[in-house]
Amino acid sequence: MHWLWAIIVGFVLGLIARAILPGKQHQPLWLTTVFGIVGGVLGNAVATWIGVHDTRGIDWIRHLLQLAGAVVVVGLGDMIYMALRGGRRRTA
Repeated sequence: MHWLWAIIVGFVLGLIARAILPGKQHQPLWLTTVFGIVGGVLGNAVATWIGVHDTRGIDWIRHLLQLAGAVVVVGLGDMIYMALRGGRRRTA
């Protein structure tokens, strides 16, 4: 059941990260979810490293670190995605 929560939290983190980042992100929604999962794992690792992974009550610092990790990964991931796609834009 942990994998389901990882997908849900990654999806939410990815969407919030896309909302925080300026401009339009071009990666698909499934890739945003993957980037959100990676950012959440990165934030958890940093929280464990600095000793705030498990506290009493709500772990606000850990959640902020997860969000910061998601913002970084979504931002970098979008740049890499666009570089691999060749910067092609769809016209509708």
